[in-house]
Amino acid sequence: MDRDGGSGDTPLDKAKVGFAFLVCAGNHPRRVSERLGKRHKTVGMWAHQMISLVRRWLASPLHQADGRYRLLCAGTGPACQCSAGDGCLTTGRLDAVRHSPPPERTRHTIGRPRVGGLRLPALEQVLQDPETVWQKLTLDWYGEGERTLEICTGTALWYRYGSDPLPIRWVLTRDPSGKRPPKAIFSTDPTQPAEQIISDFMKRWSLEVTFEESRAHLGIETQRQWSDLATRRSTPLLFGLYSLVTLFGQALHPDGCVPVAQAAWYRKQAATFRDVLAVVRRQVWGQRTFPTSPTDPAVVLVPRSTLERLSLAVC
Repeated sequence: MDRDGGSGDTPLDKAKVGFAFLVCAGNHPRRVSERLGKRHKTVGMWAHQMISLVRRWLASPLHQADGRYRLLCAGTGPACQCSAGDGCLTTGRLDAVRHSPPPERTRHTIGRPRVGGLRLPALEQVLQDPETVWQKLTLDWYGEGERTLEICTGTALWYRYGSDPLPIRWVLTRDPSGKRPPKAIFSTDPTQPAEQIISDFMKRWSLEVTFEESRAHLGIETQRQWSDLATRRSTPLLFGLYSLVTLFGQALHPDGCVPVAQAAWYRKQAATFRDVLAVVRRQVWGQRTFPTSPTDPAVVLVPRSTLERLSLAVC
């Protein structure tokens, strides 16, 4: 996304807005925790603590994890696996270890109960297998029109040594045109349909938009402070500012007709967060917040048309 409102900005009418309602500031380097005399917590531990708090607020929250956070769904490391009623979506590796359910025990079965059955073929093999049955799915691709994907799905046990097996539904997607790489998505709800899994996974785009717009226009991850308290305060405040600007823009234009700033090199068809931020700034600056005396010689009267052009240029 471009800072100047170029072609990289996401139109607000084509993407849902994601708000940050819980922000946690942690000391990632271990040496920082030792210097402060606090117990060190990894990023995964902080994330698990935040998820536990969200569980108290919502009856059946839906979590989406990626990268290192996929271990929160798998139940490995310091984090516990998702509890009953929770839903967790995560991207999986094509070489992820999956097992079939363990065979049923009979009265003649001896030994310890097995936690998993036979190891299933890797998703890489499923992708290359000519006998794999693919199902075509047409969906709205991030507000850019309809796209067709080929999917195959199944259930398995996601198991790693030292942790309890986790029943999952896996969905493998591929692009018929070959322009996009295949992707594997895991859901901790085996009863969830594959179409719903893909639809829920696409909702994460609103989170990406929130982070990118906040970074480009509000300065998240670019602030410079020398105080630990200032560092802990600035990021939550900037996330809160993003939410306030969006809500203020909706209150100023309930019909959604936000003025769109055009550039000579690019014609935007819909408003973006940059346009909403400009509308809110002009509204705040246009208020008589700082009244001055008309007899003060230091005060210069500026025509309203000139003031509007100046505010438009600054925004």
